[in-house]
Amino acid sequence: MSELRIWNARAVDPGSATILDRATIAVSGDRIVEIAEAAGDAPAGAIDVAGRTVLPGFIDAHTHLSSDTSRSPGFGPASQLKGEDPRPRELGWFLLAKSCTAFLEAGITTVRDVGAYDDEAIVVRRAVELGLTPGPRIRTCGRIISATSPGGWHFGTMYEEADGPWEVRRAVRRQLRRGADFVKLMSTGARSVEREDPEPAQLTREEIAAIVDEAHRIGLRVAAHAEGLEGTRFAVEEGADTIEHGLALHRAPELLAMMAERGQVLVPTLSTFHDLAERFAHEWVPRLVDQAKRQLEDAYRTLAAARGAGVTIAMGFDSGPPGANLWEMVRIAEGGVGSMAALAAATSGAAAAVGLPDIGRLERGAVADLVVVDGDPVSDPRVLLRRSRIRLVVHDGRVVAGRDLDGPAIGEPAGDDEPLEPPTGPPSPCLTHS
Repeated sequence: MSELRIWNARAVDPGSATILDRATIAVSGDRIVEIAEAAGDAPAGAIDVAGRTVLPGFIDAHTHLSSDTSRSPGFGPASQLKGEDPRPRELGWFLLAKSCTAFLEAGITTVRDVGAYDDEAIVVRRAVELGLTPGPRIRTCGRIISATSPGGWHFGTMYEEADGPWEVRRAVRRQLRRGADFVKLMSTGARSVEREDPEPAQLTREEIAAIVDEAHRIGLRVAAHAEGLEGTRFAVEEGADTIEHGLALHRAPELLAMMAERGQVLVPTLSTFHDLAERFAHEWVPRLVDQAKRQLEDAYRTLAAARGAGVTIAMGFDSGPPGANLWEMVRIAEGGVGSMAALAAATSGAAAAVGLPDIGRLERGAVADLVVVDGDPVSDPRVLLRRSRIRLVVHDGRVVAGRDLDGPAIGEPAGDDEPLEPPTGPPSPCLTHS
């Protein structure tokens, strides 16, 4: 059984909003077995982090594991040139492996995939489990359950269309057979599809109730894509475990109160609205851009209202490139929630969304996912956007990434690299899906 001890750390547990200076953290196997005040000299073999911050590993509760780089310009190879040999579809698996490495390098030790093409997330999850590629802990919904809709045509193998209470129950069972860890449903249409109006419900109340009932009956949690108020209401009232986007909730405080009472989690995905309203606006139908600008304002209003109502908030980037995920945490912090609560959204809050209560915490008995940071993210969350400040990443009790991966050099000061910025300019996908 592997043993690890971190010494002289500033231990920050965002979920409990506690800070322990000059702490020692002992790990045995994949669990934290001790967090205490460090007294005296460091024992032999301990990693002395010289007062640097140690946090739980970060969790992205809303990502799309995909070899399609359309939201990650510059992450994959350059666009194919005319006359160049065709690129085999199988190159996408290497891009997925690169994504997994990028997550770890950013301190992301768990991701929840909420829809991928061609069951890619299920395959890459298995590759990580078998040790074929380094990567974070992955939970995936398989394919998104949707009513027959324009979105089903747009997103193809990311969706499974079904209509009527019994057909959607069968769709839930098919996701379980496929290997899904949870179920995702489309309670409303998508903001990114011109022929879908995201305001009315897309699935009926009866269909949503059937999906939730069937999933819970067989032990699966339910995530609900929810933009407009009607579908959001159906999803909350019928018991979906997480509400994805949820930007209309500020218009219905009674639903926020219900979510807080029941422990339903909001994943606000602010970054995806910035994408459509700002970052990639030049590529989209003007009507959808105008709609996204209104939705962006609604998303921030809902973030504030949810925080005030006591709703658990989880970080979900829903953007790219892989490794820039903590931009969502920064946006949550700067959206009025504050840094400690935003760090909680990226750790314990996201753990609640994923349904894994023993991750995302810095406490005895928790899974040993840890990030050693050069700087104080509680005072300045943007320090986490500088890759050189991620000194060590521990996943399941093993050091897997970070500047000091090849041997402790913790005493050296961090370089002053540029912070990770969401890339600008047109995307250049190397591999796309029809």
